[in-house]
Amino acid sequence: MSRTGRLALAFVGSAGIVGALASPAAAAPQALAEPCVQKVAVVNNGGFTINFQLTTRDGQLSAPTDTYPINQWRIVDLASTPFAEGVDVRPLVNATAGDSVPGNVFVSYCANGQTATYTASGTTNDYSVTLLT
Repeated sequence: MSRTGRLALAFVGSAGIVGALASPAAAAPQALAEPCVQKVAVVNNGGFTINFQLTTRDGQLSAPTDTYPINQWRIVDLASTPFAEGVDVRPLVNATAGDSVPGNVFVSYCANGQTATYTASGTTNDYSVTLLT
């Protein structure tokens, strides 16, 4: 904690007032996941065709991409979705005639031009969607 923060806490001295002072900072939109990106890409490394849509922690979905084969990828720019900056998203990959599998981790939406790339690997009914680091 900074010297200023310690002085403010010492001056206030009441847990109720400290809690009230802390509330506005806690209510501000905060990115929860790392990395913070503007675009999400999914590379198809599986032996099947896929499409994907982005899903939020509370289950909202973006429009799906077109269906594409192995060794291709698609990118969704979060600026073209209804999602607000700061929301956490991950891809939900749909295998043609197979399972729907979510990405292994969430990323946060920041208007910074950066891209998070996931890879979909495996077989139609047994595959994983993994964020590349």
